[in-house]
Amino acid sequence: MPLASFLESLFKWLFLLALAVAVVTWFYKDKLPEPGFYINPDLADPRQTPTTRTPFSTSINGQTYLITPKFDYEFEAIVVSYHDADAFTDISHFSSWKDFINLRDLCVVWGENLRSGVYQRMKFHNDSWTCWVQWQAQDASLFRKDQLSNNHLLSDSPRIQQAILDAEPGDHIRIRGMLVEYANPGNGFKRGTSTTRMDTGNGACETIYVTDFAILQKANAGARSLYRFSFWLAVLGLIGFVIFLFIAPPKNNVT
Repeated sequence: MPLASFLESLFKWLFLLALAVAVVTWFYKDKLPEPGFYINPDLADPRQTPTTRTPFSTSINGQTYLITPKFDYEFEAIVVSYHDADAFTDISHFSSWKDFINLRDLCVVWGENLRSGVYQRMKFHNDSWTCWVQWQAQDASLFRKDQLSNNHLLSDSPRIQQAILDAEPGDHIRIRGMLVEYANPGNGFKRGTSTTRMDTGNGACETIYVTDFAILQKANAGARSLYRFSFWLAVLGLIGFVIFLFIAPPKNNVT
């Protein structure tokens, strides 16, 4: 068998096998672990205290934002879903609002929602404004609406921005910062913040200017590593297969 034909076949099977592994691990990489997975499953309610910080401004990508602190804020929680401002389906954050300081929203749970394990039987989904939650009828009495929050995370620090973008579903995180209102005087965009965990609906999200962000425990590390490896291996296999498909001599049919 000519070398080019051998490599064509090799890359084809490499692509197919890597693709199969990527598809399987895709279903497991964001699976929410059981409460027993976490070193500390007894996560308390967020700590909200009066702040001494005065309003300040910061600039990103040529846009200036006025930040108005309301309370100092700190909590630990488990990430259940997220939304990136640069997502393909989000046509508002960057183009319309020029909101480059809010890179990601994180929807999180803590307290009884974690200890009871009810979060594992629920479905979570974020869009550009909201964290949507679905639960089964028998779990309605277990789910605590005041122990879930959707957080608009603001940062002008590249280090903190990267830490926020590294967070994934199932991760145990800690956030320190301030509940704030912020505005872009250049285009009139502005956003407030909730200051209580008891509210729901429009305006119930916490807007946090983040001063420290840490991933205390990473979930599904093995599945995520295998997914990334197999995904790029599938890309390599596909490229190699296409190249040698054209290089390999044509196969003659013998009858």
